[in-house]
Amino acid sequence: MFKIESPFRPTGDQPRAIERLTKNLKAGARYQVLLGVTGSGKTFTMASVIEKIQKPTLIISHNKTLAAQTYQEFKEFFPKNAVHYFVSYYDYYQPEAYIPQTDTYIEKDAKINEEIDRLRHAATQDVLSRKDVIIVASVSCIYNIGSPQNYQKVSLEIKSGQKIKRKELLSCLIALQYQRNDIDFKPGTFRVRGDIVEIYLVTGQEILQIEIQNDKIVKIKTERNILASGLKTFNSYKLFPAHFWIAPQNKLGIAIENIKLELTEQLKKLKKGKKFLEARRLEQKTNYDLEMLKETGYCYGIENYSRHLEFREPGEAPHALLEYFPKNFLIFIDESHMTIPQIRAMSAQDRIRKETLIEYGFRLPSAVDNRPLTYKEFTERTPQIIYASATPAEEEKKKAGKGFITEQLIRPTGLLEPSIEIRQTKNQVEDLIEEIKKRTAKKQKVLALTLTKRLAEALSGYLDERKIKARWLHAEVKTLERPQIIKDLREGKYDVLIGINLLREGLDLPEVSLVAILDADKEGFLRSETTLIQTMGRAARHKEGQVILYADKITGSMKSAIKEIKRRKKIQQEHNRKHNITPRPIIKKIRDWPFNLKEKQVTSEFWLIQDKKLLEKEMKESAKKLNFKRTAEIRDLIKKIKN
Repeated sequence: MFKIESPFRPTGDQPRAIERLTKNLKAGARYQVLLGVTGSGKTFTMASVIEKIQKPTLIISHNKTLAAQTYQEFKEFFPKNAVHYFVSYYDYYQPEAYIPQTDTYIEKDAKINEEIDRLRHAATQDVLSRKDVIIVASVSCIYNIGSPQNYQKVSLEIKSGQKIKRKELLSCLIALQYQRNDIDFKPGTFRVRGDIVEIYLVTGQEILQIEIQNDKIVKIKTERNILASGLKTFNSYKLFPAHFWIAPQNKLGIAIENIKLELTEQLKKLKKGKKFLEARRLEQKTNYDLEMLKETGYCYGIENYSRHLEFREPGEAPHALLEYFPKNFLIFIDESHMTIPQIRAMSAQDRIRKETLIEYGFRLPSAVDNRPLTYKEFTERTPQIIYASATPAEEEKKKAGKGFITEQLIRPTGLLEPSIEIRQTKNQVEDLIEEIKKRTAKKQKVLALTLTKRLAEALSGYLDERKIKARWLHAEVKTLERPQIIKDLREGKYDVLIGINLLREGLDLPEVSLVAILDADKEGFLRSETTLIQTMGRAARHKEGQVILYADKITGSMKSAIKEIKRRKKIQQEHNRKHNITPRPIIKKIRDWPFNLKEKQVTSEFWLIQDKKLLEKEMKESAKKLNFKRTAEIRDLIKKIKN
């Protein structure tokens, strides 16, 4: 059961919003809108609805930083339930591509973040085995991750008392793509210690220990890491694969034959079009991949063969995270005005790139079916959706209908929308510096918005030269570093954070009293009505909240945004007068980011200590057997661990 643990209680217009959203969900409403202003407690409202509805829930955010913040909040609201973080696991990603004009082939180049990969596996495994699951995801949740049926079918179920030879067990682990590594023990590997086979689960949370005696499993237990220590014994255990794209062994041969058949047909087509170079290239590349699949069950770029491995028809929708959920689940689309356009665009962009690769012999035609869901496919797989945003788009409002738009404009602390001032762009940076100094004297923080990454970095450098503690934040900052930068701002390491559009939606920074928007009259996506309203909202969590728009003219977007902020402010003022409320500041504790490097280092050190104990035992046994070479190797390894 979902159960909120929080000192907060619904206040302002939260009780009405929670009641209305819940009532509509129970009545079967498919689409709803939660129009909640910045600081009104949308996250708590969402959590309260989940508690009342008791359904597995997917929360989709348009950027990883916001997803990380939301994930932290939900972890705190539901400490006894399964709350997970599911975002793209690449720190760096260059997709495979070909540029015909310059005959340039760009090989796929990616740096996988092992920590995020671990979190993705933990999310999918829990959603397949538990009902009390909340997954906070980026839009990467619409990408193909392989069949949930295969993922479950290929999994290995072991039981205490089961007859199995150690050699057979190790073969099964290799089939699940776990790699044997007796020295560098890490998630996705296993090692053998006498009668015990230890498997470092791909989720990174536990080590599974299987004890075998006389070709029989006598004990199954898991040892959790230092962050959640404890030993647990099982009568049975289900071990999931180490990779998402994996086919059952009994069907892998059929999939390989189907790939060969497609290759033969595509080679005929290329040769008929006198594309002999392309045909040769495709033949070499595909045959190499097929050999790897045959020998190991895996190959680099295996996802491009996912249609065959999953036995899907051409054009059939891929298997995304949504398919891992049970039929009756709930979706919140956070900051929907940004998230929905991203979901719409992904499939078309992916197809254009793949078609070029196919035309020039780098991939088989079936590669196009390794793709994100189209928007139509996405909506077909979503039973009930709540669009949450301070500025929902017309499409969301239209889908929901007038009776299903719930406004949440009152902040629990009575805070009002910020004051807005327009100033000329001439000497805007010098003027901003003066305003920053006023805020820093009061220990308040400032957000500054520029139009480009280069300007953000240049402004940050200039402020540093003027002895102002500043930091830039944009898309090139690694996923797991962004929340730490925001935490550093709140703790006082920086006084000013400079960005482009990452500082807009959802970031919860109650210390920020000033939001400065440079070149606010440059009409466009970054200075549209929606963007301006969202950006202004960053100053709404402070009692002295102010927005300065540096502009030489008032654009249509500026005019509309200012009008909407004034409308909301009027409603808030009337509510405060009616209930005799004096606005007070938001007090929000500064959280430790759960995936920081220090934590990982502590965990690593803990396992090194465990390894050392095991190695010392093995060294003694090796010495008894007069295996001096092995004894010396282990001795040297123990020295390394000590150092």
